Amino acid sequence: MQASQSLKIFLLAGVKTTPSAFHALEQALVHNMQQKGITPDIELLFPYGDAERSLMRQLYEVRADLSRRARLAGYGGRKVWERINSYCEVPKLLLIGHSGGGVAAYQIARKLHEDQLPINSKVVQIGSPKTRIIPQLKERVGYIHSIDNNGKVKDPISRLGSWGGWSSLTSEIPLPHWNSQKYAPGFIEGIHTVGGHADYFRQSEQFSDEHHACNLDKTMSSLNAYLKEWL
Repeated sequence: MQASQSLKIFLLAGVKTTPSAFHALEQALVHNMQQKGITPDIELLFPYGDAERSLMRQLYEVRADLSRRARLAGYGGRKVWERINSYCEVPKLLLIGHSGGGVAAYQIARKLHEDQLPINSKVVQIGSPKTRIIPQLKERVGYIHSIDNNGKVKDPISRLGSWGGWSSLTSEIPLPHWNSQKYAPGFIEGIHTVGGHADYFRQSEQFSDEHHACNLDKTMSSLNAYLKEWL
């Protein structure tokens, strides 16, 4: 992307989320993009409703959107499509979803693909359930999640869902085997965060490691690594 160009960014919230949860991330994105000569236009959306909506209803919709049988765009995608659709003439669109918002972000990207709209989109899922990514969108989806010191998944939400599918081994007699990464995103990175699922965008000393690197810095570093060539 050339200097002085703009970029539309949608932040998609998960269940029971308040707008304040994204303030630090939004500020970091503005600063980061401006350093690259990009003017970001950032908007926060609630695909499954805000903190006032029923938790059980929101969880039901996220679970339904994780299913391979989910209707095109799913519950979350359909709820915010009208707003996103008005930006389908922009050359590039960045969708960043936290938790269940990452599921809805992928559903939007899939709808853009299925509708054959001429837009270059990227999806970043942060602390999201595993969503099966179709092969055509594999390189358009990045996945960031929290891990412990042993490299194991730390965020319980990231243990939900599956990227797996059956594949055939190459042989004279094809034998099916379960491939746990068959529908995985093209970019997957684990980061060492302090705290829990809701803390990816924290930047206080309380959420910093022994090297004084906070969760937000680590999340932004991973996000930059994924978007480097695209921006």
